Amino acid sequence: MLPEPARAILVGRSLGLRGAVNARDLGGYRTAGGRSVRGGVALRSDGLNHVTAEDLDPLGALGLRAVVDLRSSEEIREAGPDRLPDGVATHHLPLLAMDFDIHLMLRSALSDRSPRKQRSLLGNGRAAAMMTGLYRWFVTDPVARERFAALLRLLADPDGVPLLFHCSAGKDRTGWAAALVLTALGVERETVLADYLLTNERSAPVVDRVLEDFGSRGLMREPELLLPVFRADRDYLDAAFAEVEAGWSGFDAFWREGLGLDEDVLTGLRTNLLVGEAG
Repeated sequence: MLPEPARAILVGRSLGLRGAVNARDLGGYRTAGGRSVRGGVALRSDGLNHVTAEDLDPLGALGLRAVVDLRSSEEIREAGPDRLPDGVATHHLPLLAMDFDIHLMLRSALSDRSPRKQRSLLGNGRAAAMMTGLYRWFVTDPVARERFAALLRLLADPDGVPLLFHCSAGKDRTGWAAALVLTALGVERETVLADYLLTNERSAPVVDRVLEDFGSRGLMREPELLLPVFRADRDYLDAAFAEVEAGWSGFDAFWREGLGLDEDVLTGLRTNLLVGEAG
């Protein structure tokens, strides 16, 4: 029989959306106290702007009360707004790091087809360093912390769930938000990491197709330079948690002082999202 951490990796039910392949349920993960995350109440996803007509029925069947969009206003203008069933409340909590603007970096890389310039922008660890900087920014920037805290408050609202939160790829902003939720619920770090890295499996066909397209269209001679941007990496998530530990005495202190959240929010989160008795 597999040990518990290995079994936890298999959790992460796909929502089966053709237009949002990284959409999945946080339900099923076990906490250190022996409880489980309730299925169907906290959902994470990539952007819902490509949701198909066939996706609207399964989306509607989720009974969503709210969707939280973490994309910037410019991303929404360029990619389009979410396509949602009627009656779902929407909350826009934009997260844009001016010094680590991945969207701008991608645009810059693709606008200049010079292999030398693209390598100077993305190569020799520069793309990975930018990603690591972004994850540290999630923790160090006061506005970013306020936006993540607002999402956690919505999830803790007695009338707030089922709730789905997303950014563009469902990897970075969404990944850190999911890590915050699971950590607050008492899910162990390796399981939090397993959920984060599941993006690589779910999004692999899309990433492969995009890289092949960039190469075949002559936009990039080395499209693999973008892999650090398109893939989830343990080092990125570790960098965010390292900032928590560097700035606060632990996650509990970060919850109170960094995110400005109190015990009532934590109680509401656990009430809404956990099932079973503590072991």
